[in-house]
Amino acid sequence: MRALPFGDHALLVELADGAQTAALHAELLRRRDDGTLPEVREIVPAARTVLLDGVADPAALGALLTRWELPPVDPHAGPAVELPVRYDGPDLADVAALWGVAPQEVVRIHTAAEFRVAFCGFAPGFGYLTGLPEGRAVPRRATPRTSVPAGSVGLAGPYTGVYPRSSPGGWQLIGTTDAVLWDADREPAALLMPGTRVRFVAAGR
Repeated sequence: MRALPFGDHALLVELADGAQTAALHAELLRRRDDGTLPEVREIVPAARTVLLDGVADPAALGALLTRWELPPVDPHAGPAVELPVRYDGPDLADVAALWGVAPQEVVRIHTAAEFRVAFCGFAPGFGYLTGLPEGRAVPRRATPRTSVPAGSVGLAGPYTGVYPRSSPGGWQLIGTTDAVLWDADREPAALLMPGTRVRFVAAGR
């Protein structure tokens, strides 16, 4: 773990991998809930960093963080969401070929996994979900699409994600969900927040 000052009132913490990042994020939330974390306005996880903003003394907090022992993330902690998916994506056959299985097996593998939102980005409501089994990472498409429909469920690298709105994108699309990922009139607006556990459920066509 390496804590770097980021401006006058923020701290960027670099970690070795996604598991450590998730562990630090969970520990920060736990200590904030307990009232034992020095004042921090925002906690923003990414792939291998956590940004802490609104910090009164970044140097002091950085020194404190590097002394923490980080327990692994409890796999049962955090809110749970089920997303019904029609596995009708245009890249389902390509993913099946990359994995060396039949398309139906892609559906079985994807619905058997329990995912967790590691971090958000790219677009409001878009979460990067970890939890694909070992060896199931896939490359992005060689040629990104200029428009991916809202609700598309895709794979890229070790992540699964759902497009909250129509946008360009290069993920391998395996299905579609009607779930509303982002609603500005809802609290919270994002359905999938860092730490949320997600299961995909096969729905009828």
